[in-house]
Order: sequence, then structure tokens, then C-alpha cells
Amino acid sequence: MAGMVNAGALREAVRRKYACVAKDPADRFPYTIGRAGALKLGYRRAWIDGVDPAVVERFVGVGNPFSIPKPRPGERVLDLGCGAGFDAFVASRLVGRAGSVVGIDLTAAMLAVPRRALAKWPFQNLEFRRGDIEKLPFADASFDAAFSNGVLNLVPDKLRAFREIRRVLRPGGILAAADLLVVSTIPRKTLASMDAWST
Repeated sequence: MAGMVNAGALREAVRRKYACVAKDPADRFPYTIGRAGALKLGYRRAWIDGVDPAVVERFVGVGNPFSIPKPRPGERVLDLGCGAGFDAFVASRLVGRAGSVVGIDLTAAMLAVPRRALAKWPFQNLEFRRGDIEKLPFADASFDAAFSNGVLNLVPDKLRAFREIRRVLRPGGILAAADLLVVSTIPRKTLASMDAWST
């Protein structure tokens, strides 16, 4: 990605786009989002139904990180680029009262959605923080598992992000990531579009 787009401009485009998504997620993505998207990706209905509808309707994941080894009771889990927090709420239920989950995101407007939903959440094991995946505000080996759902493609410095993720995971910790992949040539017009880069 080096030389194709300015990293600061991309971070700002991501913040702007997801601030809009926090207000109204409709018609902003070329794939199914919200409850229908979660069902299509294989999330269990019980998980979806157990999360605040305002959080669910803002789910914009591209995969299901819980289709591979799920977080276990008692684990410490990090949701990288948590957005409205849907995956973090699911993980919170899976790790139970003995575990903990932290969702981190760049966009304050998105973080306001799950923070409001916490008032009705039955577990006290979940928190949401503002932060950058390229400079995670956690000590080394703070987590047993981390997941990212449609977010790493938005990070300008991927090598730095992966180094940070490795640093905050305990030795043998798991990273589960789902993301968009390019499988054909991208037209120049698309490469010049900050909206395309921030999707």
C-alpha cells in the first residue's frame, strides 16, 4: 500500500466513514450487514438475539471469527477495530464472568453505540476503548486471543499492526482474522478513491 495512499488521510477517511455508519449504517457497504449479514456469516441466532439491536444493525463484519476455535471461558480477548461492538459482545458471553473482553476502535462515534448497550449487558467483563491497532495501549502478553473482522484491510501500516498484535498476545495466543481480499486488478479510479480504501 506504500505510496498508493496517504496513511493519515486514510485514517481520517476511516474515522469519517464509520462515524456516518454509527448514525446510519444503511447503503454504505457492498455486502450484507446487520442481522442479515450476521446470519449469512453463520452466527448463531442466540448470539445475535442476545445483543442490543442498535449494536446488531451496525455489524459490518465480513466473516465469522467464531467459526474457528471460539474464545473459551476465562480467556482474555481483544477485538481489534470493534466498531459497534457486536463481536465483542458475542465474545463476552463466550468467555463468561471469569474472562474479559476489550474492544478497541479509532472512531469515537462508533464506540458510543456499544458503550450505551453496556448498561443492559448482564456481564461485567467487557469494555470499549478508543485506540489504534498500530499502537495498542496494552502491556505485552495481555491477551489470550485477538480477532479482527473486516478491519486489517483498513490499517495503513499492516506490518506494524501485526507486530503490535503479536506483542499483546501471550505466547501461543490466537489471532482470528476475517478480511476483504483483492483477487483481480483494481481500476485506477478505484485506487484513487478514499471511499474505496476505507471500505
